[in-house]
Amino acid sequence: MMRLLSTILGALLAAGVPLGASAQGGGGQAYPAKPVRLVVPFAAGGPADVLGRAVGDGLSKRWSQPVVVENKAGAAGTIGVDQVAKAAPDGHTIAVVPVGNIAVNPSLMPNLPYKAADLVPVTMLATAENVLVVHPGVQARSLGDLLKLARQQPGKLTFASPGAGSQAHLAGELLQLDANVKLIHVPYKGVSPAMTDLVGGQVTMMFAQMSAALPYIQAGRLRALGVASGKRSAVLPDVPTIAEQGFPQFEAVSWYALMAPAGTPREVVEQLSRQTGEVLADPDLKGKLATLGMDVGGGTPRQLAETIQKETARWAGVIRQRGITVD
Repeated sequence: MMRLLSTILGALLAAGVPLGASAQGGGGQAYPAKPVRLVVPFAAGGPADVLGRAVGDGLSKRWSQPVVVENKAGAAGTIGVDQVAKAAPDGHTIAVVPVGNIAVNPSLMPNLPYKAADLVPVTMLATAENVLVVHPGVQARSLGDLLKLARQQPGKLTFASPGAGSQAHLAGELLQLDANVKLIHVPYKGVSPAMTDLVGGQVTMMFAQMSAALPYIQAGRLRALGVASGKRSAVLPDVPTIAEQGFPQFEAVSWYALMAPAGTPREVVEQLSRQTGEVLADPDLKGKLATLGMDVGGGTPRQLAETIQKETARWAGVIRQRGITVD
């Protein structure tokens, strides 16, 4: 496994030619030499789309070329990511890539049409908080209460997710491993139907992105028991992290990376990384993303590659231990 991960990391970092004085796109012209296509592998309106459009707008203002955001939804992001993996490696086709599509699915789906090494890291765009929520009818005011119920009724409590292999699914499996409890996974076809059934009381709990869960929490229709990040959320400061409640290593954070086809010239990757970092540093953008429970990212291509390697190893372990498969 470690040899495989080292190979992936090396491939991710191999972005092409040595650094030059200025970035060059196709035909030796200064980058970007034409409109840049930014693929969001999900439908319009979700966190990935909001993030992609904000970054695309910021980059457009820095260039003489526009950034055209394209939503290529389908197969839980696979269609859009695969399209970018197979695009010309000149920096004119890039993608918003969620953790699942680069650090989970390669271990989970043996027939995935692309490999992690088919994409090169540019920079981390943002991390998104996940929160464990239950229906108000559940007799649990804390994670400890919930786990007590789970041990009293093994195999009876259910947790929803927007699909097998999603971050919400893996977070639930990780909780079972760490807490040594038995829960029943109920996969849905998307976040909306999962949230609908949770609010309706058809399922017990769910690890949900803050942007999806917060309105229900504020309305009293869901109860938050723990934040799955390393620190408490600014929008729910009174809700402790799961780590604070007896599981110090627990973390299940959603994140979104900017990536390009493997073979994209190194100087183009470096320019993209640097200028995207400038966009992410904008206070207005930070504030907008904070309302969605998201923290802006940034950092170098190497730092992102190391994050991908670490997350790939961690979730591959959960997938193996829990015997998770996707039909």
